[in-house]
Amino acid sequence: MVHVPHRHPVPPRAGRPSGMRSDRHEPSRLRVEPAPAPLAGPTPPATGPIASRPSAVVPHPTPVQRLSPSAPVPVDTRPAWRRRTLLRLAGASAIALPAVIVLAACAEDDTVHAPDPLAAQEVLARADAAAATAAIALAPQSNAALNTIATDRTAHADALRTEIDRVIGVYGDGTTPVHRTGALTVPGPDGSPVPATEVETASAQPMTVAQLRDQLVRSQQAAAALARTESGYRAGLLASISAACATQAGVLLT
Repeated sequence: MVHVPHRHPVPPRAGRPSGMRSDRHEPSRLRVEPAPAPLAGPTPPATGPIASRPSAVVPHPTPVQRLSPSAPVPVDTRPAWRRRTLLRLAGASAIALPAVIVLAACAEDDTVHAPDPLAAQEVLARADAAAATAAIALAPQSNAALNTIATDRTAHADALRTEIDRVIGVYGDGTTPVHRTGALTVPGPDGSPVPATEVETASAQPMTVAQLRDQLVRSQQAAAALARTESGYRAGLLASISAACATQAGVLLT
């Protein structure tokens, strides 16, 4: 009997038929990596026969000036401040021109206006206040009444002046425009008009209480007569002054 050596079978592997020798190795599988993308940058000039071919020229709709890197860039050397300076001068002229016109108009306004009707009443009120103050030297016993009259008549004069200035008006900066008026007259002792300067001078001289009473009566009558010709606030102001003068003459100086 011939002795045959026994061979142990090798278990088959996946994907390999049984009976194949285990000492045979499978060829390793090669992994193909994709080629790296070229970096962004300038494309090198072509060489060879392709470079000798003329490139197609695409016409540009408008001429474009191409400057070499070494060529200087043109700079506008015209002064940039010229336009801004003109605009500033125009703005300054627009502001200064109306002011110049207003000043010129004020300087050339030589119109002589009629005196305001309340101006005569203001003169009478200040004359009565000065006369009441001067009368204290002759009648010290009536000191309280005379001081009250002087204070009230000064307040009447200030209220009349405020109304006169309101009618004349003021400029936007608060200054008063030139307002020329004619000669001012006021009612005299006999009722006839006399220059305002005469009344102002006479009131500075000391007078008796009786003389001051008569002067207050004339002021009361003048204010009442003017109130009939005015309207609104002016008529009410004159009526109030007339009533105050009547009270001073008939109550305080009796």
